[in-house]
Amino acid sequence: MVLSTLVMVVKYTAASGVAFPEILFWRQVPSALLILAWLGLRGQIGRLKSQRLPSHARRALLGMTGMFFTFGAPVLLPLAVATTLGFTTPIFAVILSALLLKERVGPVRWLAVALGFAGVVIIAQPGHTVIPAFGAFVGLGAGFMVALISIQVRDLGRTEESLSIVFWFAAISAPILTLGLPFYASAHSAWQWFLLIGGGVLGLIGQLLLTASLRYGQVASVIVMDYSALIWATLYGWAIWDELPPTATWLGAPAIIAAGAVIAWREHLHHRRLPPAAVNSAE
Repeated sequence: MVLSTLVMVVKYTAASGVAFPEILFWRQVPSALLILAWLGLRGQIGRLKSQRLPSHARRALLGMTGMFFTFGAPVLLPLAVATTLGFTTPIFAVILSALLLKERVGPVRWLAVALGFAGVVIIAQPGHTVIPAFGAFVGLGAGFMVALISIQVRDLGRTEESLSIVFWFAAISAPILTLGLPFYASAHSAWQWFLLIGGGVLGLIGQLLLTASLRYGQVASVIVMDYSALIWATLYGWAIWDELPPTATWLGAPAIIAAGAVIAWREHLHHRRLPPAAVNSAE
């Protein structure tokens, strides 16, 4: 719910006239400052100490790329459509596990991948103009990047606490995003400042919740919980922009969600069959 609200705020802020790169900058700054202030007041700055700064840097670079896709999709597409395309994350996770982790993927999961991409084709409708092609590409890019980042966050979670992962992501990416401020920053109204800071706070809360969930739960199981975002996206789209998903979305979304659910179910069975040591080594 928090992340769906954040995406809505980003779309609304961009529509108000704030440059998209500046929205991403202010998405990160409050996170780093609030974490520093909170730990400073408690005398616990040492909790941010890490021996894995190169891994945090890679996560930050991937995270910035992911933000461009994740927040760019709802700017280009109706909220519910962008959210549905983001549900391809478990599908990409299967492909990445086969290519990068050399994991053996059985026929059931490959069939689920095929079903999921069939849903994407239904929604995108190649050759038609219902969904802009570039918007569909960005939406699929968001699903891919979240899958890639989830694997990396899961790895960081072995040794780093959630607060540290979120802090270093913001602390490393914010200075990089600062380099572009002279080219796109502009004056803002009080309402726009409220949206920018509010988006940063929502992003912090959402990242803490997501990072903690990836630390304590299996990636596939956690990702399935994301399907509730379609409810929030549809409600926000209808209430604020008076938009409802086109018919193709209602036809394609069940296929994508079913594919993700099957993948999560197979992952659950796989980890149940393995002894604890084998499960831990495979995570």
